[in-house]
Amino acid sequence: MMSVEGTVTTVHHDPERVAGSLSPDNLASMKTTAGAGMVITRISGENLRTIIASVDDYLMNLAIVEDVCTCTSP
Repeated sequence: MMSVEGTVTTVHHDPERVAGSLSPDNLASMKTTAGAGMVITRISGENLRTIIASVDDYLMNLAIVEDVCTCTSP
């Protein structure tokens, strides 16, 4: 069986806020953390199509969170 692992790392002004907004939508195979000005999400699984779909969903959620955080920043 194949194992696929990847990491998505993005830079943010308020990474804790972004990571906190993204984490509730994570699947069991995903872990999102914040630190050093970055949000780091690790994704793993055995089915490449599932991983691709998960990353696609994650990136869409990330775009929405970035927009909301930008609009609501103090």
